[in-house]
Amino acid sequence: MTELKTLFNPRAIGIIGVSEKAYGGGFFLRSLLDMGFNKEIFIFNPRLKGEVILGLKVYGSILEMPDNHEIDYVIIAVPAEKCPEIVKEVGIKKVPFVTIFTSGFSEIGRKDLENKILTIAKKYNIRIIGPNCLGILVPKNKISFSSRLTDLSGNLGIISQSGGLAIQLSAMAQYIYENPPNKTISIGNQIDLTFNDFLEYFYTDDEIKTIALYLENIKTLNNGQNLIPILKKLSLKGKPVIIWKVGSGISSEAAIMSHTGGLSGSQRIWKGLSKQTGAILVKNADELQNLAMTFHNLLDLPVNRKLGVIAVGGGAAIQVTDILEQYNLILPELLEKTKKDILKFLPDVNTIIRNPLDLGSSGIDPEVFIKTILSLEQDPNISAIIFAWFFDFDEKSIKLIKKAYYQMTKPFICVSYKIADDTEYYAQKLNFKKKLLRLKIPVFESIELMARSLDKYCSYKEFIANFC
Repeated sequence: MTELKTLFNPRAIGIIGVSEKAYGGGFFLRSLLDMGFNKEIFIFNPRLKGEVILGLKVYGSILEMPDNHEIDYVIIAVPAEKCPEIVKEVGIKKVPFVTIFTSGFSEIGRKDLENKILTIAKKYNIRIIGPNCLGILVPKNKISFSSRLTDLSGNLGIISQSGGLAIQLSAMAQYIYENPPNKTISIGNQIDLTFNDFLEYFYTDDEIKTIALYLENIKTLNNGQNLIPILKKLSLKGKPVIIWKVGSGISSEAAIMSHTGGLSGSQRIWKGLSKQTGAILVKNADELQNLAMTFHNLLDLPVNRKLGVIAVGGGAAIQVTDILEQYNLILPELLEKTKKDILKFLPDVNTIIRNPLDLGSSGIDPEVFIKTILSLEQDPNISAIIFAWFFDFDEKSIKLIKKAYYQMTKPFICVSYKIADDTEYYAQKLNFKKKLLRLKIPVFESIELMARSLDKYCSYKEFIANFC
């Protein structure tokens, strides 16, 4: 297994190709400074040697560094034709890890340049991320590839072939789902370090609990074959792997070839891989993030497909039932004792005392809502409780939900879909959502997203159970 601890915790970082501009090497410099990287940064550009950029002296070449330098990680942002020479200089200075930000390699037919770089890297024992990528994000160590990201760190590991989507997925996890990444790697063309290397590392990394991949292609047949046992052992260790695999059509195949220089493989093959390994396939970023959020909040809890649902209105109850059944989720019959307990505080007029529970007009009373939840908590036929909430996002409601949550042992799941385009409404709802997520109560924007996520979550749990 590749030793990557030094990569994620370098003593110092070098950036080759920094200029006064905000893009290229300057983009990485600003990203590190904005994140507050608190170790040394060395910047290089022969044209600007001796000048100062953002408070840092510019060196002409990494060869000017003393042999006892502490640079463990270098980002290269120079034209593609110059990259082999620069990689050689980095190798002479014994830097172990390099990200090549530059594009213009196999994605435009220049496989020869990649081969040249790889030969040099092997000679000097350098490990390469890329080319055509952003490298690493490690929030807790304040290593960043975007000024838009924060140093909030969680237990999500993200690996993405797209740099832009590496930023997007990391930002969504931080800002929307209260499930920030622990590490994100943008890997681009994968001429050296691949998905497999980082997945192997995540297997041993106790800080990583859930893994998300954005995947366009596997570069070689050998990499594809080796991916299967890695995914399976991650699944069986209790580290779910969520794969957003793109490239099922002719146009997307062509786009992938021009983006990262490889073929994607058929969706049929990937579905077979999912069944064999327990890895979970999703279709887009929203589905990926909702499922990652589900695992983040429920991973250590015993959830099966038997759900108790609280709705307000007969139509809402029918809608929930219809969607849950489409995703193989079950609404078991309530025990007679549970029904009797509920009837103690819920009138039998304008209500339906079964699963899903239709609270009717009584559903607007938060106290009734909470009593109902606690009654369902006692029913052994139910493994998790789902409730819809699209009004009263005030602190009183949040306090009541917290009160119920702290008395429960079963998972508690909220669906809070939008019913108004209003800034005040949205601000209250956002506050409500974030406070519930911080309690580890999953919050979904639609019944469909919730059902799809729970179906895939349960399938993963069933995969593990089959091996126990």
